[in-house]
Amino acid sequence: MSRIEGRALALLQAVHADPGLTRAEAARRLGLGTGAATELVGRLVTAQLLTERPAPPSGSRGRPTRHLVAHPAGPVVLALSITHESWRLDAVELGGTALATVAEPHTGRVEAVLPAVAQAVGELRARFEGRVRGLGVSAPGTVLEGRYLDAANLDWHAVDLHAVWPGAEVIVADNDTTLAALAEGRRGAAVDAALAIHVRIEAGLGGAVLDGGRLVRGARGVAGEFGHMPFGDPELTCPCGARGCWGIAVDGTALARLLGAAPPANPISYGQRVLRRARSGDAASRAAAEQIAGTFGRGVAGLVNALDPDLVILDGLATDLLEAAPGALEAAYLAGLMAFRRDLPPRLVPAELREAGPLVGAAEQVWTALWPLL
Repeated sequence: MSRIEGRALALLQAVHADPGLTRAEAARRLGLGTGAATELVGRLVTAQLLTERPAPPSGSRGRPTRHLVAHPAGPVVLALSITHESWRLDAVELGGTALATVAEPHTGRVEAVLPAVAQAVGELRARFEGRVRGLGVSAPGTVLEGRYLDAANLDWHAVDLHAVWPGAEVIVADNDTTLAALAEGRRGAAVDAALAIHVRIEAGLGGAVLDGGRLVRGARGVAGEFGHMPFGDPELTCPCGARGCWGIAVDGTALARLLGAAPPANPISYGQRVLRRARSGDAASRAAAEQIAGTFGRGVAGLVNALDPDLVILDGLATDLLEAAPGALEAAYLAGLMAFRRDLPPRLVPAELREAGPLVGAAEQVWTALWPLL
């Protein structure tokens, strides 16, 4: 494949961000003349990166409109999402459409999960022979150096995520919440935000900051560990080793403590069940949800006071909590804000992509790494 540069790459990226653009729309966005746009489209079609698809008949006269979309023989990336109880692998074409999916539950044993994923990677590479250019991995924990996973709740430590595709041309790995936030910035609720905070409750709590759609990474690339801020009970020790972590004060394990239940094997599905019961009117579940919502809302207010965002995106169980106890969450949030912020507080909005967010973000990371190589 020849190297695509300059205006041709800009056109390709525009179609990736907004598949279905017409040639005229793309030309206007990039400030191109008709002839230049036609020449660039021709180059990208020849390179098997784009094709033009006719629009459905409208009944009007004139030349039919044609939309720019991914070429049917074009490059594909793989996006892998590992959660606490399952994994999913998608093959994704330019523009974000998933062409194939492989998914399985798992028992948490890393020595079983990684070989199963590696086999699925091999199967999709064979299915899309010659087209798969890279792999993005979303994982539920801290990912150091872009590859080594430390997931305390799974008891996985220093796991090399690159092992699922040794020798890949491009492979990137990151925390699931970080990737979900990136996805919301590219294709979801934060597309137009100046500065957005993303907060995701699963087994614990993770987060990220988007500055104009770009992730704030930190010195070691692991910024956004909001769940380990000491907003919780200082008598409780988190699996990370610290005391008083916010994450264990607002997730499924916290709900179980309030309800007098044993620590759940899967705090995510347990939390979802409790919050469903709260929405259905169960008094004990509602009381637990409201207490958790208060703790969560105060913490979000602290983040807003510190970072000055225009938007806060709630994801995972945080979205369920907003539905189950909106009054308690919003009251605690507003009470925790500095007075000057209360007249126009940053909006709390549910994530648009929800469960798909980490997968979308993983794919976007690969495309970003691939642009200079196409």
